[in-house]
Amino acid sequence: MKYTILTLFPELIRPWTQESILKKAIQKGLIGVEIRDIRAYAHGKHKTVDDTPYGGGAGMVMRVDVVVRAIEDAGPADEVILLTPAGVPFHQRLAEELAQKDHLVLVCGRYEGIDARVEGFVTREISIGDYVLMGGELGALVVLEATARLVPGVIKEEESHRQDSFSTGLLDYPHYTRPPEFRGLRVPEVLVSGHHGKIAEWRRKQALWRTLQRRPDLLQKAELSPEEKAWLEMQALP
Repeated sequence: MKYTILTLFPELIRPWTQESILKKAIQKGLIGVEIRDIRAYAHGKHKTVDDTPYGGGAGMVMRVDVVVRAIEDAGPADEVILLTPAGVPFHQRLAEELAQKDHLVLVCGRYEGIDARVEGFVTREISIGDYVLMGGELGALVVLEATARLVPGVIKEEESHRQDSFSTGLLDYPHYTRPPEFRGLRVPEVLVSGHHGKIAEWRRKQALWRTLQRRPDLLQKAELSPEEKAWLEMQALP
């Protein structure tokens, strides 16, 4: 998988790729991350990348000609993604879909935004939440992390991401490790019982319970058995 990140601030992105799992994945050749400075595609002595908006208004707008030159120079890509509050909400299913691609170009906006004509040169617009940031760099990093960890070999135990929150349509079940007791708080007995069937049942019910308590909206689309639906109805009773 190759990522090309287009940004006015490459140094905001670069450190994130030089630590932890992403660094190892790059070193192993499992993923490639190319960070390009959009300003390099601006013409003129001052390398101007933005201008005042037509019609007036506050802030500056990134120029369509500069951004499009950067997109086109990134080469053929499966997806050209603009990170913007106006995009579709990013979620795990979308991350799984994008992780199947070979080359993603992630375009980070800044200032008041990017000239709307850029929309004709991207394949998707993605938002990471209903709020406004100073630019698209954090959004690009979110997409990078969420998809890269799904690339085979990036995470040692691939089964772990199959059980992630949202991958099953539910929130993840709670996890525990040593010590078995801490300040009166004990690990649930079932987890140290060695009974794998009971452990699996407990984890599934915990995932259902957490989802019911914290994100009940997810249950509307989750694949549930009749028994699970009945169990959830019982838990929801006053």
